[in-house]
Amino acid sequence: MSQQAEFAALIDQYSKGDGIHETALPRVAVIKATRPSAPIHGVHQPALCILAQGRKQVVLGDRVFFYDATQYLVAAVDVPVVAQVTEASPEKPYLCFRLNLDPATISTLIMEAGLDHAGTVAATARQNPGTSLSLNTVTPELLDACVRLLRLLANPKDLPILAPLAEREILYRLLTGADEARLRQIAQADSKLHQITRAIGWIKQHFAEPFSIETLAAEARMSASALHHHFKAVTAMSPLQFQKQLRLQEARRLILLQGSDAATAGHQVGYESPSQFSREYSRLFGAPPVRDANRLKASPDMLMSA
Repeated sequence: MSQQAEFAALIDQYSKGDGIHETALPRVAVIKATRPSAPIHGVHQPALCILAQGRKQVVLGDRVFFYDATQYLVAAVDVPVVAQVTEASPEKPYLCFRLNLDPATISTLIMEAGLDHAGTVAATARQNPGTSLSLNTVTPELLDACVRLLRLLANPKDLPILAPLAEREILYRLLTGADEARLRQIAQADSKLHQITRAIGWIKQHFAEPFSIETLAAEARMSASALHHHFKAVTAMSPLQFQKQLRLQEARRLILLQGSDAATAGHQVGYESPSQFSREYSRLFGAPPVRDANRLKASPDMLMSA
């Protein structure tokens, strides 16, 4: 069996039906879909995603990322996206390996591997962050490390000792490859990407409240102009647009999963005007709240996380 075929077989083995399946491996999930999906709105967490089969597109602002089994996707910060499985079938399902990226683990690996040279650390702190999402080529070494990590699921007693080693190898392959700068910025506390991460965390906690750019800039420890510039570079949207996406996604969740009416959901996420809420909801999701909720209930695949 080829390495790629084994990778697909392992993901399929631990995917009990369509959807996202957490595993016994910390931070690792496998995802399966047997048919193409509708566009799915969600917040993409910092993660490495590698496909074993199928194709996917992820829309961030006005940027579209298409990828298949030849490329991996890295998301550096929490960011609202619209994701869509574009190629999948019962005979050849979409299969994805996802490893959530832990800044502390990356930082420790950088130090222990001797990758924290003073000049590199200083350069990382000065470097302008790129967009939150990036695509790069899957190497045989990276794929091999992922396969060996998934193999451990068959031997639970080995997980506590061997899983951290396999995860560190995956991160090492990223750190010594095309995504070196991106992973360094995730881990380094004084990098501009880390400052934007602080701003995003603040918005996530206070998305239902009005805020000023000055307040957010103070939280990120940046000037207001620098915050606006770098925030847009990373997320492809302004802080206020980011807040609006979070508000509307939470309102959608309240309407669908908690049975809230549109007016109540809009008020809970910070809208004072029901008409403005309905208008902005329709613009993002393509239908008013009630019609959108009915459509979602009729198409469960639209609820799959990005």
